[in-house]
Amino acid sequence: MTFSQRQAALRAEYAALLAQKNEPLTGGNGIYTKYTNPILTAAHTPLEWRYDFSEKDNPYLMQRIMINAVLNAGAIMFDGKFTVVARVEGADRKSFFAVAQSDNGIDGWCFWDEPITMPDGDNAPATNVYDMRLTRHEDGWIYGVFCVERHDDTKSFDTSAATAAAGIARTHDLIHWERLKDLKSASQQRNVVLHPEFVNSRYALYTRPQDGFIDTGKGGGIGWALIDDITNAEVKEETIIYGRQYHTVYEVKNGEGPAPLKTEHGWLHLAHGVRNTADGLRYVLYMYLTAPDDPTRLIAQPGGWFLIPEASEYVGDVMNVAFSNGWIEKEGKVYIYYASADTRLHVATTTIDQLLDYCLHTPQDGLTTSASVETIKRLVKKNKEQQK
Repeated sequence: MTFSQRQAALRAEYAALLAQKNEPLTGGNGIYTKYTNPILTAAHTPLEWRYDFSEKDNPYLMQRIMINAVLNAGAIMFDGKFTVVARVEGADRKSFFAVAQSDNGIDGWCFWDEPITMPDGDNAPATNVYDMRLTRHEDGWIYGVFCVERHDDTKSFDTSAATAAAGIARTHDLIHWERLKDLKSASQQRNVVLHPEFVNSRYALYTRPQDGFIDTGKGGGIGWALIDDITNAEVKEETIIYGRQYHTVYEVKNGEGPAPLKTEHGWLHLAHGVRNTADGLRYVLYMYLTAPDDPTRLIAQPGGWFLIPEASEYVGDVMNVAFSNGWIEKEGKVYIYYASADTRLHVATTTIDQLLDYCLHTPQDGLTTSASVETIKRLVKKNKEQQK
């Protein structure tokens, strides 16, 4: 195959991938609908990011820059299109942010020509950045809050030792970003989400305090902090609003996913929970609901996981992981963007009404086997009575 023939084949294959329709899966749990194909993968990244199309410089038409994964994406509606800022990970382990858009939120996704240029601002240079939460705040800015990873220089002998902080940037066009100072906190923070409204005239953050980069330590779960100045954000007081609990899906750690959705019945929250297994850490998604007038007051806690990796979603770079940091609500319909196995990005669709029904009517975790059995028996009894 000649150079021009191989180039034409690559472009045809890529065009067919972008044009692929994404059909809903049948069956399911009645809470949401999953789809046949992931919406973004490494193969969806532009060919110009990966190939040098100069025959002189790249006569074998090799990939000069290889992409490993497209995953955890923040999401908003922007210029009338469904828009995600995805984490793209290269073969060199470095992640970067890139914008992709779709007209319907389900298929036809296309990346912008270039990845985001994220400045360091006044912060120390980052080795790696990832997992941006997007919040369209009532102050008029679009904020991106993301993990900033650097080597822990106090452990120079350990090349895997890392520290984490929450990076904060804002933009109006998703192209030009003003980088603010990293969040100051007594603990390591790599899972921070900005609430979309002011609370008592202050910015509000959902946090996940940890003693170390990996170890939660004494970190109690999903925290809440009010910030005086977003350009010089500092956690001075932190309250745990959803704590960790023994023998639950959020035993080891838990953190807020995307910014919550406001409804007349309260704030809908999507979060991740982590537990240990013989096969390593298992990441699942779960939900909770807080009061309309107080985003910190729990009013519904459906028990167990909400979404897990299934079938081929289970397999990838990091097995047994479902993670979400982006969702979009449009005219009552909700598009949940979740990654599986730290490898690819999917969509699941549902509605505000379905999510509220799920939160308000799914039994809470009774925290013991006997309580779980009694919950099932009550449902069995109810169904038997319905059949009379």
